[in-house]
Amino acid sequence: MRNSAVSTELLSAAGRAYPSARPVGATVWLTGLPSSGKSTIAHAVADQLVAAGHQVQVLDGDEVRPHLSAGLGYTREARDINVTRIGWVARLLASHGVIVLVPVIAPYADARQAVRADHDAAGVPYGEVFVSTSLPVAESRDVKGLYAKARRGEISQLTGVDDPYEAPSSAELEIDTAVVDLPAAVEATSELVDQLLTRRPA
Repeated sequence: MRNSAVSTELLSAAGRAYPSARPVGATVWLTGLPSSGKSTIAHAVADQLVAAGHQVQVLDGDEVRPHLSAGLGYTREARDINVTRIGWVARLLASHGVIVLVPVIAPYADARQAVRADHDAAGVPYGEVFVSTSLPVAESRDVKGLYAKARRGEISQLTGVDDPYEAPSSAELEIDTAVVDLPAAVEATSELVDQLLTRRPA
């Protein structure tokens, strides 16, 4: 077979699910503004889960995008593509028993709902954590300097400044890191993981 040719059968098989005796994991997507605390919570929860013997993967947006979505910009369409790709990887990992934590802004409700629907269709547990830290608090942290650059006009299309953020209306869990400390946020998120692992989507 020529290396440059990939049959439609192979492409189909690449996305096909096969029965497995391995337990199904779960995906927990942490959405919120830049610097709201998503990654801090996700990595702390991951440490706790690993210590308890679970197989865990964190798909941090800043780390994943250069590899999975290199070349994509920050238009609405590009952001939705990025979210869809990350969601697909998360679902695939979770279907093989991995607990997947996804601290990714995912600013648009339709894209987040599409990821949820994809998990539900595959029978993979999915939960959403809305890290609802307000814009003033998130901007006061500005750990990456993004807000400052946006205010100076050095960058554009920053969520919360000149690009919208559509807050979830039905997230399984809401955490405002301005009033909830990290240990409490970790405990609440870990409890959500436990709940997801003991049920399956309808």
